Amino acid sequence: MLQLSNKQARHLMLASQGLAGNFFGNKKEGTLNAIEHLGYVQIDTISVVERAHHHTIWARLNDYKKTYLDELVETDKTVFEYWSHAAAFLPMRDYRFSLYRKNLYATGKLKWYFNKRATKFVYDRIVAEGPLQSKDFEEKKKKQGWWEWKESKRALEQLFIEGKLMIAKRQGFQKVYDITERVLPAGVDTKPPSEKEYAQYLVTKTIRANGLVANNEIGYLRRHAKTAIGKVLNEMEEEGLIMSVKIKGDNEPLYTTQQNLDLAASQKPSKTVSILSPFDNCVIQRNRLKRIFDFDYTIECYVPEPKRQYGYFCLPLLYGDTFAGRIDCKAERSEQVLYIKNVFYEKMPDEKLRAALGKALKKFAVFNGCKEVKMA
Repeated sequence: MLQLSNKQARHLMLASQGLAGNFFGNKKEGTLNAIEHLGYVQIDTISVVERAHHHTIWARLNDYKKTYLDELVETDKTVFEYWSHAAAFLPMRDYRFSLYRKNLYATGKLKWYFNKRATKFVYDRIVAEGPLQSKDFEEKKKKQGWWEWKESKRALEQLFIEGKLMIAKRQGFQKVYDITERVLPAGVDTKPPSEKEYAQYLVTKTIRANGLVANNEIGYLRRHAKTAIGKVLNEMEEEGLIMSVKIKGDNEPLYTTQQNLDLAASQKPSKTVSILSPFDNCVIQRNRLKRIFDFDYTIECYVPEPKRQYGYFCLPLLYGDTFAGRIDCKAERSEQVLYIKNVFYEKMPDEKLRAALGKALKKFAVFNGCKEVKMA
């Protein structure tokens, strides 16, 4: 079994994540390439700084604009919303693989919510009236005694998770739902995958995006697929499609491909600072982050304030091939100022790191619609 040094493992992961050099391209085409390569980009509602999905793509594309993602969803229909391990933007080319989870919910094998009367009412209205938002059902609470707005909201999510509705677009970040047949572009493969095909898809996309992964990371929040993933890993390794490796000093087998190894060998992380989202694909697996980078990271917006160590929404700072610290900042868009509340370094920074962070913050401020960077 091939053994990697910790440095090789870090380079392999960063190169595969598109954080060791931009190999996605530029503008809208580069945006689509990034989403297709990563397999998903997580959506989150927190807007202390720019929201996670835009932030994640921007960290990999210097010329990214939010309109690119909007156009890919609404106009080009090459990206759609659904669940990965969480709510996410997914490449339309992978649409058929979303059907595996949808069918589990539709058949009741996975539980979400079900109120037959509510889902029928909501679905029939959208069929008849066209795309609607959850707020379009608010007044029904007054007009119909049996109706509750919270029931319609749950019904919308049930129909969405089953695949009967899709999110056609967002208005002011609010979801606009329509029936699937009116959202899907022509020619999309809608044949549901078998359990084996679904597992092969998860294995392939996770290794491609992360460079090297453990078995349990491929099945993260997908308990329904863990057994199939284990079987597929063994089969793909026997066929030479993937290979198992170990990091020196760590006995757990990880999986990668020769293609990923070649990519890592051709790229070297530059000594610049990347300010990442807490929901960035590179940091979302906290155990892997600790194992490979020795960076113990927790997002503290879900931690009671008295127990926070660093701040409500601290952002990881990637410097070359190490995580150099985290920064607590907030974009006050009305003032066009990016306020820095605090910076926490893993060890005493030198002047090169400070200068690199200063450059990164200027770019980050512009991305957040700010003209200045100030200490809070």
